[in-house]
Order: sequence, then C-alpha cells, then structure tokens
Amino acid sequence: MQQRARSAEDKTRRSEDLLKAAEAVALDLGGIRHVTLTAVTERAGLHRTGVRRYFASKEELLLELAERGWQQWRDAIRSQVDGRAALGPAQTAAVVSETLVALPVFCDLLTHVTLHLEGDVDIERARRYKTNAFAAHDQIAEALDRASTMTREQVSNLLAVAITLASGFWQVSHPTPTLAALYEQEPQWGHVALDFAPRLNRSLKAFAIGFTETDPAGDAT
Repeated sequence: MQQRARSAEDKTRRSEDLLKAAEAVALDLGGIRHVTLTAVTERAGLHRTGVRRYFASKEELLLELAERGWQQWRDAIRSQVDGRAALGPAQTAAVVSETLVALPVFCDLLTHVTLHLEGDVDIERARRYKTNAFAAHDQIAEALDRASTMTREQVSNLLAVAITLASGFWQVSHPTPTLAALYEQEPQWGHVALDFAPRLNRSLKAFAIGFTETDPAGDAT
C-alpha cells in the first residue's frame, strides 16, 4: 500500500513538473506554438520518452494545462471579488480583463484548444476537459454575479466575449518571427500587433456597459 501511494505521489509530482515545464517553455519562447515534447522533458529533467508515462501526447499535456488554466482563472476571479459588492459594469470588466492578462499562457491556449487540442485527444479526455472547464466557467459567473450589479445573463455574455477577445488579441499581439520582421519593414502594418492588456481592458469595458444598456432580447432600452 505504501509503495502504491508513493508511486501515485511520484506520478502526480512528475505530471506537475511537466505542466510547469510546458508553461515555462511557452513563456520563454513566445507561445504554445513553440512547445515540443523534447523541450518540455528537457526542462523537466526527464528523458524525452518519459512523458508518455504521464500524458499520451503533446496535445493531452497542453489540454491538461488549459484545464488547469480555467481553475487558475476561477481562483483569481474569486480572490479579486471576495468581499466586494455592487461592482459596476466597468469594474466587473476590469476584474475579468486583469485576471486574464495575468494568465498569458491560458489566453494563448484558448485558441489552440478550439482549433485542435480538444479534437486531438480521445473522447473521454475531451469529456473531462469540457466537464471541468464548464464547471470553472459557471463558478466564475456565479462569483461575478454575486459581486456585480450586472445580471447573470450579462455576466455570461461578458465572459463569452472575454474568452473570444483574449484568445484572438493574444495571438495578434504576439506575432511570429516572420510577421515581426515584416512589421519592422512595413511599420504601417505594425498597428495590428496591438498592446494586449490595454486593448482587452477597453474592449471588455465597452461590451460590459453595452450589455447593461440592452434588455435580454438585445433591444436597446
């Protein structure tokens, strides 16, 4: 029993090491697109074939990292709104924006999850991701609903926009080396490499205020 317990603890620790390594590689190299299993295992101090004991593929590893990102975002939201009440739309949007900006790898992953990660794992792994991601989303909505003057529907709409904008803005504001070189040669195009945090914050504030000025049917009041 003790040996099995130690084995379970070792597996958990190794899995965590790999997740931390994947996040570090993404931060160091400029995005999830640069993450390889070789780089991750080297950073974690494992043999390159060792990752297969813990994750069936790179896609499964990254999906696990995205799932953890949802939990981190939920915890950050809860921490931000704990003990607060009657937050207006702009304040609510600021909480959503600031907590997302603090999780750059998660913002990056939101694009990759939709494009391919969910579809490149087996159905049970995809089910687990969806179950935990939706649970975290609902807990985020609940926390904001309690702390904000916005309705639950308005909060849900704001979160939908936040997820879409955060994933898209992050990609645009972190261009590939080829595009970065192109923007240096053609500065008039460089404006698309926008500043992630301010643009996300302004956009979410505008959407939050707009949602509160329309009725549930979407008609102006």
